[in-house]
Parts: sequence; structure tokens; C-alpha cells
Amino acid sequence: MDEVYEKVIGKTKLALLQGDITRQATDAIVNAANSRLMGGGGVDGAIHRAGGPEILEECKRIVAQIGRLETGKAVITTGGNLQAKYVIHTVGPVWHGGGRREAELLASAYRESLKLADERKLKSVSFPSISTGAYGYPLAEAAEVALSAVVDFLHNTATSLTEVYFVLFDSNSYRTYASKLA
Repeated sequence: MDEVYEKVIGKTKLALLQGDITRQATDAIVNAANSRLMGGGGVDGAIHRAGGPEILEECKRIVAQIGRLETGKAVITTGGNLQAKYVIHTVGPVWHGGGRREAELLASAYRESLKLADERKLKSVSFPSISTGAYGYPLAEAAEVALSAVVDFLHNTATSLTEVYFVLFDSNSYRTYASKLA
């Protein structure tokens, strides 16, 4: 990672960087989870592997209480062995062509994650690009929805957050988000 793209929105720094979200030292990292919260592929599997069994045990307790986590909703667990103290698990939409409220549900996943971070009075949070892997959401459209939702939240909410990062795994994702944020 050589480049970091930053903007300040209110009192919060919004930054894009290319890297591995499991290595972020923010107060919380966001997991692009499945509705069962049991780990999986991509970011979800990487977070569960790096964070250890404590995260999965908390996820099991949450699922026992609420059942499946609905698309666009979020819950929070310990960070386990991660540098981040917490993991915010959110379920993004599966892409079906854009006619099934995908943009609305994706924006909700980001907003609900930010609300949880703010409720816990966290100072920093790192997001992956939600729904753009196995869920098939087109990257450019997802970046636009993600950045709009986060910028809108930061503009319209008196928040404890001073730093919000998008940690993008590859250079194509980084360039796409940077062009949308510009």
C-alpha cells in the first residue's frame, strides 16, 4: 500500500487505502458477513480465521437470540485476536440486477454499521467493499452507494467517529473507490 486518499467530512477523516482489513488497528472493522454469521469465504472467512474462535462463539450466541441477520442490518462482537477491538458484522445484498432494492440495502448495511460504532462511542472504523465479492455487486455501483451512505451519515450525524477507512483489497477496487470519492 503506497497511496492513501483522504477527505475530511465535518470532524471525521474519510480515507481509502489498499490493504488487508484483518490487519487494521481501528477500534472496529466491518465484516461483510452472511446472514448465518458463521464465517464463509472472502473477507468473512479471513476475519474469522484471523480473529479466532471467540468471534464465532459470539456470533453463535447472537444467532441463537435473533435468528438470521437480515440484509442491511448489523451486529457487533469482540475482535478476538484481531488488532481491532470489535468486529461489526453486516449483511450486504446479493446482486440481482439492481431491481430488488440492492442499493437501498447496501446503503443500510453501511449506515447500520456506522450507527453501531457510534453507539459504542468508537473513534475509528474500517470497511471492506461490501457485497462486491461472491455477492456479485458491480464494483463501481457499490463504491458509489458505499461512499454516498458514509458521507451522508458523517454530514448529518453528530458522531464519535474521527476516522473512517475503506480498506480495499486490490488496486482495481482502490482506484474505483478513489475515482468515486474524487
